[in-house]
Amino acid sequence: MDKKQQIHFWYFAAAFMVLLMVQSWVSQASVTERIPYSTFLEYLESNRIASVTVRAEQVEGRYRDAIDGNTHFVTNIVPPDLTERLEQSGAEFDGTVQNTFLNTILSWVVPILLIFALWSFLLRGMIEKQGMGGMMNVGKSRAKVYVERNTGVTFDDVAGVDEAKAELKEIVDFLKEPEKYGRLGARIPKGILLTGPPGTGKTLFARAIAGEAGVPFFSISGSEFVEMFVGVGAARVRDLFDQARKAAPCIIFIDELDALGRRRSIGGFGGGHDEKEQTLNQLLAELDGFDPRERVVLLAATNRPEILDPALMRAGRFDRQVVVDRPDKTGRAAILRVHLRKVEVDPSLDIDAAAGLTPGFTGAELANLVNEAAIHATRRGAERVAMEDITSALERVVAGMERKGHLLNAHERETVAWHEMGHALAAARLPGADPVHKVSIIPRTIGALGYTLTRPTEDRFLITRSELENRMVMLLAGRAAEEIRFDEWSTGAADDLVRATDIARQIVTRFGMHKTLGQAVLEQDRGGFLGEDKVSFSPRDHSEATAREVDLAVRDLIGAAYDRAVGLLRDNHDDLESGARLLLERETITPADFAPLKPA
Repeated sequence: MDKKQQIHFWYFAAAFMVLLMVQSWVSQASVTERIPYSTFLEYLESNRIASVTVRAEQVEGRYRDAIDGNTHFVTNIVPPDLTERLEQSGAEFDGTVQNTFLNTILSWVVPILLIFALWSFLLRGMIEKQGMGGMMNVGKSRAKVYVERNTGVTFDDVAGVDEAKAELKEIVDFLKEPEKYGRLGARIPKGILLTGPPGTGKTLFARAIAGEAGVPFFSISGSEFVEMFVGVGAARVRDLFDQARKAAPCIIFIDELDALGRRRSIGGFGGGHDEKEQTLNQLLAELDGFDPRERVVLLAATNRPEILDPALMRAGRFDRQVVVDRPDKTGRAAILRVHLRKVEVDPSLDIDAAAGLTPGFTGAELANLVNEAAIHATRRGAERVAMEDITSALERVVAGMERKGHLLNAHERETVAWHEMGHALAAARLPGADPVHKVSIIPRTIGALGYTLTRPTEDRFLITRSELENRMVMLLAGRAAEEIRFDEWSTGAADDLVRATDIARQIVTRFGMHKTLGQAVLEQDRGGFLGEDKVSFSPRDHSEATAREVDLAVRDLIGAAYDRAVGLLRDNHDDLESGARLLLERETITPADFAPLKPA
């Protein structure tokens, strides 16, 4: 019996117990002490009975004084001379026809009504948990409505994406001053689609627009349109837009639009009567029926624009697409300043240097970094957040927590020390490589027995082949150091091999950087427009002979990089050995502790 069946079983068991209790209560209220007829006669002759009611089959009555705590009695009616005896005793008596209607109501109808009310209450709770909000409101929109004072977010709280902010400020001006743009015939865009990786601030942007414009802000997730009942999604779309038209000027914000606007299926699979397709069709119809003069703006956000239906993306529906991308170094510094306003910061903290340590971080990741730094400062008993807290938080986010209780034996510690020092020395000696920030042989929770933390000095947007090859050399230098010291390899380089192989394959198949295979793209990028989905199937569009040449080219690139790593470390053997010994002694070192790690 599964969990749901168990819950239903206990519901019925509880209802049955309630029925028994109610029947028992009704019975106890109507049935009193049953006495033999002879006892009844004795009590009657001794004048202990105050009143009597004669029914068709029994006699009920009330004592003058309680007997054994009982005030009423009942006995079966018998002989015909009962009337004479009653007259002789002087007791009050009466005859009546028994009416069972009221007892039936109390015994059956009332318990049934109670059970129905209990069941309705429980069923309503389950419906609300499923998000349907009751049977009469199943087609109503569940959008949350905010106004300026409730969003609590303005453009001052959004930093790092100035281009996107400039575009979205126009929307606020459209809502505030429609005449300014209407004098030349311009109309407000029907829909604005915010795209970008997760955590870049798309939802924050939407709330900031509402906060700046001071208009009603309808916020709903795309998944809330689709329920278990067919037609509910389309009804909710209609109801949402009806509410928005009544509240105009206003903003409708649909988060995670891909849950609602996914590309419609082709052929018989899924069919045109699919609930999601009906909801999407209704959304398209509502967008077509928009009157720009109503000043209703539709905002939507997604991090998967490549899967949206083309009909949804055409001009006239979503007129403007705004990319909210990962911030550059300047943008990261601005975002850090926004979040550091909420914590106590040491005056010596260099925000620009902290931004340089976080390439590729999104706004959400930077907010988490500041929070982790504040926690670290609190843990060490500091009064303010300093640069060392930012560095420790960065290591916590990138490499995981330290596992000082995870003890390695002497040989493993030495292997890890040589391996990590090989990475660090290669990074310090190779031109254009990212500078070494820290080297550690303390195991981390992400599974690494040690790590070499390198951080770029600036954001890079173009990479040459020589720089890609240098990255491969740096990745393979750990295994090369193991060979130099122990004349054998360990499994510690597994992740390095995966990353080096991926770089080599991209050099050959995606970037057209191999002389033999020429300037051709042999494999498409398997990732999405904004994601890193490596599981998706990518059909090969070249021959087996070409595939063999690709494999050989990848092998040659990896082999050449490994030979370069071995040669580089042999040329710097003394620094490699002394660095490994220092790392074994201190467990964690920086370029300030070991001069050869400084960039050449």
